[in-house]
Amino acid sequence: MIRYRRIHKAFEEPVLSGVDLTVNEGEMFGLFGPSGTGKSVLLKTTIGLIIPDQGDVFLKGESVFFGEVDAIERVRRQVGYVFQHSALFDSLNVFDNVCMGIPERELAGMSRRESGRRAWEALEIVNLEPRLILSKLPAELSGGMKKRVGIARAIVGRPEMLLWDEPTTGLDPVNTAAVERLIARLSKELEVTSIIVTHDIEGGLLICDRVAMLTAGKLRFCGSPEEFRTSTDPVVRSFVNRAGAEAALDNQLKVV
Repeated sequence: MIRYRRIHKAFEEPVLSGVDLTVNEGEMFGLFGPSGTGKSVLLKTTIGLIIPDQGDVFLKGESVFFGEVDAIERVRRQVGYVFQHSALFDSLNVFDNVCMGIPERELAGMSRRESGRRAWEALEIVNLEPRLILSKLPAELSGGMKKRVGIARAIVGRPEMLLWDEPTTGLDPVNTAAVERLIARLSKELEVTSIIVTHDIEGGLLICDRVAMLTAGKLRFCGSPEEFRTSTDPVVRSFVNRAGAEAALDNQLKVV
């Protein structure tokens, strides 16, 4: 479904250095790694938010960067993107924020009634009460509610693929677990292919079919959650142990 081929990207320093990775149709795929190793950069190349210096991305066999002129536009109609900090428009209410996820051409041909129905359905799917929040502005929502509105916007266009960029960042442990359960449920119920970038290693391992780890801009590991947990690679082991210790400390601080 999604193939990354020899992806290179540098800003002031190299970020991605020849990443090759394939995500199969229907998979929930986790992307792990220390901060600054290029996880979010790789995710953004999927729909052309970042253009690689070398390499290409293929969605359903179609080249994103070297295909037809409107390739990126077609790709974006097939993909829902959940941004790290929700990225809601502060001046728009929930209804208008969610409708931003409907492809522009499709939205232009819709009546207000139809777009309202689509937004209502998307909010119900993410366990929000549309009647209570459709007219609210993002500033009136809690952090967890903003995350769910961002997810509703990603799914309202009925995509075939969902990209999740740190969807639980800033949430407490209870809301983190709730959002991860929601992600797992949506991926199965909507029958989509998903890639999730996350620092919550244990949560990611529970919901993913396969996972990969990036270090220094290169693919260090790719396999099943169990293979990741039991890997003898010293770099992978160190990362797993450190992530577990940091998560335990973070949970303790939040309780305090």
